[in-house]
Amino acid sequence: MDIPIFILAGLLVHCVFLVSIFDIYFSSPLVHGMTPQQTPLPPPAKRLVLFVADGLRADSLYELDSNGTPRAPYLRGILENNGSWGISHTRVPTESRPGHVALIAGFYEDVSAVAKGWKENPVEFDSVFNESKYTWSWGSPDILPMFAKGATGDHVYTFCYAAESEDFGAEDAAKLDIWVFDHVKSFFNSSRSNETLFSALNEEKVVLFLHLLGIDTNGHAHRPNSREYQENIKQVDEGVKEIASMIDNFYGNDGKTAFILTSDHGMTDWGSHGAGHPSETLTPLIVWGAGVNYPQKVTSQFFEDNFLKEWKLENLKRLDVNQGTLPVEYLNSSAHFKAESMFTNAVQILEQFKVKMNQKKETTLSFLFTPFNELQQHSHSHCSKLLLKCFVCLQVFLCKTLINLALDGLSYYHTYDRLFLGLSIAVGFVGWTTYVILVIIKTHTNLTKTVPTNKKKSAVLFYSFASAGMIIVFFLLIQTCPWTYYIYCLLPVPVWYAVVREIPVIQDLATNVLSLHVGQSVGFLLISILAVEILVLSFFYRSALTVGLLVFAVWPVITQLWVQAKTKALIWTLLCVLLAIFPLMPVVGRDPNIPLVIAAGLLTLLISCFSLASLCKSENKYRDNEDLKVYFYQMFSVALSTYVVSSTHNSLKNKQGLPVMNQIISWMILVSSPVLLLLSPTFLFQRLFSILLSLMSIYLLLSTGYEALFPLVLFGLMFVWVNMEQEALQHYGLSRKPKLAFFNFTYAMDITQFRQLHLDDIRRSFFFVFFIVTAFFGTGNIASINSFDPASVYCFLTVFSPFMMGGLLLLKVAIPFVLVSCAFEAVQVTTQLSSKRYKGLFMVFFFFQVFFLYSANLYFSLTFLMSLSCSISHYVLVMSLTIFMMVMNGLAQLLTTQRLGLPRRTKHHST
Repeated sequence: MDIPIFILAGLLVHCVFLVSIFDIYFSSPLVHGMTPQQTPLPPPAKRLVLFVADGLRADSLYELDSNGTPRAPYLRGILENNGSWGISHTRVPTESRPGHVALIAGFYEDVSAVAKGWKENPVEFDSVFNESKYTWSWGSPDILPMFAKGATGDHVYTFCYAAESEDFGAEDAAKLDIWVFDHVKSFFNSSRSNETLFSALNEEKVVLFLHLLGIDTNGHAHRPNSREYQENIKQVDEGVKEIASMIDNFYGNDGKTAFILTSDHGMTDWGSHGAGHPSETLTPLIVWGAGVNYPQKVTSQFFEDNFLKEWKLENLKRLDVNQGTLPVEYLNSSAHFKAESMFTNAVQILEQFKVKMNQKKETTLSFLFTPFNELQQHSHSHCSKLLLKCFVCLQVFLCKTLINLALDGLSYYHTYDRLFLGLSIAVGFVGWTTYVILVIIKTHTNLTKTVPTNKKKSAVLFYSFASAGMIIVFFLLIQTCPWTYYIYCLLPVPVWYAVVREIPVIQDLATNVLSLHVGQSVGFLLISILAVEILVLSFFYRSALTVGLLVFAVWPVITQLWVQAKTKALIWTLLCVLLAIFPLMPVVGRDPNIPLVIAAGLLTLLISCFSLASLCKSENKYRDNEDLKVYFYQMFSVALSTYVVSSTHNSLKNKQGLPVMNQIISWMILVSSPVLLLLSPTFLFQRLFSILLSLMSIYLLLSTGYEALFPLVLFGLMFVWVNMEQEALQHYGLSRKPKLAFFNFTYAMDITQFRQLHLDDIRRSFFFVFFIVTAFFGTGNIASINSFDPASVYCFLTVFSPFMMGGLLLLKVAIPFVLVSCAFEAVQVTTQLSSKRYKGLFMVFFFFQVFFLYSANLYFSLTFLMSLSCSISHYVLVMSLTIFMMVMNGLAQLLTTQRLGLPRRTKHHST
């Protein structure tokens, strides 16, 4: 197969592997086509007031101050004297939209909504707002419109402030909550002179929704333990008190208003959310008013945590709930009403179960269909008759049991094809990995010999696999499977066909392997397995990178390279040890340290001065003094970035917002740095030096702490790596030793200079993949959403903009990756090996890594021993990395080989 076709095929296969995970695990959980069910008894409340304090942690609300006083005295008084309380358990991803959907619509969000920025509904869904007579809502433009858009009719009204108000650099984000409270007060005041509005407000089934974003914004900007965050809680407490009193007075204290205060998600100590840490998933729930139980005194209650003692609430019954479920323990209603409510809830879920079961039954061959035996199809009518004959207390118990069974059944049919699809993808993985290895061995080594093709056997082989493909198509067709199933199931056919065609290569390889010394073969196999396992473990435990780097540190000693290059070996060891420190440090953003960012900028300038001095003293006849100006401009950009970071931090610290001039300078540096890079010479040392300066000027603007030092140490190690690889090549007698200063990226494309693969090239490939993983995980766990700190982009913008902020954060993640990729291009130049051959090698290592991760994911999902979301996020990350590598390899070639030509002044000499 030609190299371009091979790369294109690899890209397509990887895209299929990446998309497959969303089909297998992230398909929409919604079920349509059920008959609506309603409780026949009238509700105890005519209206509901829902307060959602975005980003409010349970402990932040319930715990007492250092002096023993509550942070929210009004709400504390409610849960002690007037209502019920507990903890609401959210689910990953702990973001605003999924949390609100669970609260208001009663289901966990369709993950595909993330592709639309959580702002649109990929699948229409019902909600409490849609079922109300009227709903009025106030708050963020990111949350309110999605519930109004999907509502039937014109009865859900939204009042939003401007998106520009969501400013992390604002003087006080609590103004967002004050805006909501003020507008609610104005709304009710205006209704007294508006008969239509007054009449609508006095209808039944009215919902008033107050979305309070100030706490979340202050948490991002100042952290949950800050004075701003805690003061915002007090302001929300006071605002809730005023609104509740006003509404009770408006309705003449008729006792028909129910109040709920809760949160969509919590927040980590470092001001982020999105993952499954308890600080993110545990949110407060306080309910009072019509139909709600009063506080229940208890002598003892058991929970696995120690919150009750910490919060001084041991004697008040704690009622925990999951977002989206009916908590009957909160209801102060008759036993009959509770039983009817539970029965209606059970019937609703049973209807979903029946629809889901029938859908799966219609698309599965009868002899292959395996029903959910714990809940038969006749359960609905059978349970209805049974419940009517039972006592009320037994009805509630049976309904809970039935709901749990129905939910298990829904999950069973929702994941019915998961094992089948997962195995198909796994077979494709193994086949593609095997094929890549065979192509590398056949094309770039001397381990195999050319064998003439047997046309008769080839034809039989082709028709055999073609027949298998037709059988699969027929099998899927009669079951009316989605079109994506055809791709996942048919992909292994051509892949394994290509593998079987290379049987002679496999035979030659087996012969060569068997001829090797057993001890050497076993040793090489064990080392390879250990190396791959370290890569896999690094995705779960960052400390595994430290272990790997410490092993790298002694590599020159093991291979005797230190004998011929003592200084370089010593520097290599020192930099490996320094880089090994970073994975042991806390995740970026948890402990901001601007002085370290400034120190990194000054250190970059210091290194630049020494490098320029060395360059000026060099005897490189190709050096042009005009090119030195480019480096001075880049150094000025680094100095400017250092100043902007310091100035912006001080301005935000003093609550003066983001200075406009700093914002303009930041964007100018972001745009100009790549241009300056491409103006520098393409000689190896000079271009790598220019790449460092350009990327560091951007990275400094995106740094908040120690991570600013990471690219410096990483680049230093990469530059020494280039030198060490040249030494290794000479050590094995594969090349002479020219000076690195004379290497030019643009002259490295001569195919005659390329050589065959050597065993040491596998080691180089592994080094590259390991450094790539180190670049991604060295300063944080980017597989976890809460590892991203919005403070990193404050030099560019402070107003909430998910796509812009996300893009800048991904740029920050990519910069160390680009440094490694460019260094690898330099390794290819100095070792005279085609980049296309190295592409195959690092693809092999990535395939092994993906296969191990996917196998672990499949195993754990079958045995229910670990959180599925964790392993899936790692799978998506590795798969994305592999695709990203192909794209970034081209970018690295662009950054190292291309140069922008500018007109130069012509020197005139007088005669």
